[in-house]
Amino acid sequence: MLERLRRSLSFRLLAIFLALAALFVYGTILAIRWIYSSDDLRELVSGHLALHVEYVRQDIGDPPRIERAIAITRKVPVDIRIAGPDINWASDPNFPEMNELQFGASEIFSEEPDAWLNKLENVEFAVLDKHRFLKIDEGSYAIVVSTPRIADKPAGPVLLPIIAGSGLIWLLIAYIAVRWLFSPIDSIREGAARIGKGDFGHRITGYRKDQLGDLAEDVNKLASDVRGMLDAKRHLLLGISHELRSPLSRLRLALEFLPDGSQKEDLRVEVSEMEQIVATLLEAERLNARHAPLNRTPVAVRELVDQLIANYFEREADRIEVRFADDSVVANVDDTRLILLIKNLLSNALRYSDAKAGPVTLQVAVEQGELVIRVRDHGPGFSKEQAEHIGEPFFRGDPSRTRQTGGTGLGLYLAKLVAEAHGGSLQLDRSYDAGACLIARLPA
Repeated sequence: MLERLRRSLSFRLLAIFLALAALFVYGTILAIRWIYSSDDLRELVSGHLALHVEYVRQDIGDPPRIERAIAITRKVPVDIRIAGPDINWASDPNFPEMNELQFGASEIFSEEPDAWLNKLENVEFAVLDKHRFLKIDEGSYAIVVSTPRIADKPAGPVLLPIIAGSGLIWLLIAYIAVRWLFSPIDSIREGAARIGKGDFGHRITGYRKDQLGDLAEDVNKLASDVRGMLDAKRHLLLGISHELRSPLSRLRLALEFLPDGSQKEDLRVEVSEMEQIVATLLEAERLNARHAPLNRTPVAVRELVDQLIANYFEREADRIEVRFADDSVVANVDDTRLILLIKNLLSNALRYSDAKAGPVTLQVAVEQGELVIRVRDHGPGFSKEQAEHIGEPFFRGDPSRTRQTGGTGLGLYLAKLVAEAHGGSLQLDRSYDAGACLIARLPA
């Protein structure tokens, strides 16, 4: 969850909004403090407050007059207590006693340079039960003013919950807005993933006319361009393959008129190799067609494998170990194409496997409705970089390999096309480290 939030652009943008909002609030508070602590305004407000305190002191008088205090409480929503050597009076019987209040200085009223207001002489402050008390020292008497009235319980809105609730509401609105703003990213990401897997006919739809929409259009255009390039590449290979068949046929015919010898045999091997490449390319092009024709029939896979080994690997049969989870496995597949797939996988494994390390293993099973074919060898395997290119045409892990140590790089490519034409896949088992293990999965 945390990793998903960390990678989310919406979350990052929301975090930026929150950081900016916090900086704005902090800056506003600093600005207010700076304004109120400026000399002119500070002197003005402090002077007015000192004047009001002086009015209260003079109005009540010295010694204090209770009737004047009562008159003040009738005009202003405050309560007053007068305490002295010969008097202890309060406008409300529930007014706290003097010993219940802890008076002291206020951070707001101070002589410090960053204080909001100047210190009021002979004035102290206290807070009790959400009531604020101001004590004016008048010689041997003390006048305490409470706001609001003692009988009035502070019922005003609690500021902190209101701010927190309002902030959460705005945060939710901001999150919804950000999610809407970046909502096309999910479809763009899904479309890019499908295109990256080879579905070049997929197009991203339903995008808005904004920068993300422009990105979606660019991805669609990229898919079209890549598809066009791959089509051009296939057409080029197909054209070359077709054009090579005629001169190869003439060359094979001409070879028959040469006298027998090692040179003639070498040329015949070269021509056979070229004919095999041409046949493989033509078969690959047919499988690459959007609607590749498959002649699906119920096939007894055990019989097919036995016949394949007898026909193509008679001399190397002792190097192949066949394992069947069930000898009666029957799959609805194109038997000719399945033979081609298994033949290429076995040929590739036999070519690179160390015969002294053990036989090549062909394992066949049905797992969750799929025909699963595993071919394991004891060769050098594939590096992480090479594994990313398995199934690409003409790719060989070691470009320096000769015909004796490496093929044309079309065997696994053709096997992958056969698997995909059946609606399956060809993958490398990365957990196998004794060589290479290729797994073909076909719907059974």
